[in-house]
Amino acid sequence: MSSVVAQTAIAREGGAGIFRSPAGRRRVLCLLLAVGTLLLYGSVLRNGFVNFDDDRYVLTNPHVQAGLRWATIRWAFTSSDEANWFPLTWLSHALDCQLFQLNPAGHHFTSILFHVANVLLLFLLLERVTRSSGRSLIVAALFAVHPINVESVAWVAERKSVLAMLFCLLALGAYGWYARKPGIGRYLLVAILFAMGLMSKPMVITLPFALLLLDYWPLGRTNISSVRLGLPLWRLCLEKVPLLVLSAGSAVITVLVQRAGGAVTSNAAHPPLMRIANAVVCYVLYIAKALWPSHLAVLYPYPHSLPLWEVIASALLLLIVTAAVVKYRERRYLLVGWLWFLGTMVPMIGLVQVGNQAMADRYAYLPLIGLFVMVAWGVADWAGSERRTNGHVSAKVLAAVETGAILALAAVTHVQVRYWHDDLSLWSHTLSVTRANFVAENNVGAILARQGRYEEAVAHFRAASALEPADSVSQLNLGIYAQQHGDLKQAIARYELALGLAIDSRIRASAYANLGQIYYALGDYARARESYESAMRLGNPFPLELGLIAQKTGEWGQAIHYYAQAVAADPSDVRYLLLAGALKNGGREEDARRAYQQAQDLSKDIRQAQQTADRLLRQ
Repeated sequence: MSSVVAQTAIAREGGAGIFRSPAGRRRVLCLLLAVGTLLLYGSVLRNGFVNFDDDRYVLTNPHVQAGLRWATIRWAFTSSDEANWFPLTWLSHALDCQLFQLNPAGHHFTSILFHVANVLLLFLLLERVTRSSGRSLIVAALFAVHPINVESVAWVAERKSVLAMLFCLLALGAYGWYARKPGIGRYLLVAILFAMGLMSKPMVITLPFALLLLDYWPLGRTNISSVRLGLPLWRLCLEKVPLLVLSAGSAVITVLVQRAGGAVTSNAAHPPLMRIANAVVCYVLYIAKALWPSHLAVLYPYPHSLPLWEVIASALLLLIVTAAVVKYRERRYLLVGWLWFLGTMVPMIGLVQVGNQAMADRYAYLPLIGLFVMVAWGVADWAGSERRTNGHVSAKVLAAVETGAILALAAVTHVQVRYWHDDLSLWSHTLSVTRANFVAENNVGAILARQGRYEEAVAHFRAASALEPADSVSQLNLGIYAQQHGDLKQAIARYELALGLAIDSRIRASAYANLGQIYYALGDYARARESYESAMRLGNPFPLELGLIAQKTGEWGQAIHYYAQAVAADPSDVRYLLLAGALKNGGREEDARRAYQQAQDLSKDIRQAQQTADRLLRQ
């Protein structure tokens, strides 16, 4: 990427060869941006899936794994899974599964390609409307290499951000085309692309307001301020009404789906004043991470409280910057860039709290473009003014400084990408750079438990429970640990507590299933059946276990029913033997002989299979 900015210096000084042609210069710069971004993110292809939504989006999602089928398309447009409505994102994951199955490299490659496309589109759009190749290049390069964007690119489940950005940038390009020669067809293209962005992720919901900013600068379509030509503001606002209708529709759908899915946090958990205070502080934190991207994490825990001085200081800083860009509004890029950052961040800043994070790197993917524009144009204007006044700053010096900054950001990005290599790397890093992070504690504990390091794992589960007593996941994990170590009374108490706290159906299903195991082991078949049936109502099938309970209590009809479901789901010699036994005891001798024959056909050792079936019945 260093050669990109060096080439900019050549272009500024009227270099020779292909750079004499604007089209030729554009092609070369696009090639350099694409190659630099691909090289920077190439190591992502060695990363696997992570245990943070990748399982729900891809690894355990049968609809997505089915590939692009009519049934998948229908499901994508009607599903509210994961408390979101983003059909195009689902379809992109389904296409990946069709092309690459569950090879993570293929899924990562698609996300990288989308990011490269976004980098190129951003450069081409800015270059076209501003006629400034160098400044547009700096914005695109910053967007390409900034470490805060790693989360959106290296996380498979965050495909929605890079995909929504693609349609957002295409909509901006279509709007520029419309602005040059307004027409219904061109406007319709803008609306369609905007709708596709909303169907990828509703983060682009503020696009109509962003278009008003572009009308002010760089398109110059408004007669506000000193511009004599152009349209009155009211007419430009009226022009955006159809797009605002799309935004409103997306907002309603998003709120309804997220509330139904339990993703929206209640006022009791985060009161309105707390959310406002957190939003003010997080605006400043995003700026800080844009300027000095350190301690980046996949999840920043929501604070229980914020120091009053921090909220006041953050609010003052925002007011000071706002006053400054208004004062120097003749440099229109300052006002537009700042309002772009503030405005496009509104849906993600937490005024309506979704999830348990205070902020997220992925939320900055679109908004930071505004800050990059302020930096690129501001530095270039300052350098030009210095050169005219004092002659101290040459184009080569400026190019060298820009190259150094971009190389430094790229180096941090290279390191940040490695944290996404696997679950343990991701969550261990998160624990090291955040405080009081009960989600990270739970995830590290779960990873250690899968590796058989139970004593290390339980320390993290206990830490998570101490940090957040109302956390159902840590209670579930502590229950599993107690169950594995024979403390069934403690396990039951933990599972019951998890059920009282949990909203997530998967957590509730796991707790019910584990309670079923304990009650079955204790011989309390009524409670065991009740627990397993509760788990089944939440989508987790346990026909074998329910069949065993029915056989224990002599309910042969129920036993036959559940064993039949078990062999249909997973035909095996042991399951057919259990079905054969239930059929025989239920007086269906001929059906029992057929089931036994099925067991013999499937079995490599029918005697061993019978011993296993008998052992299950004796437990």
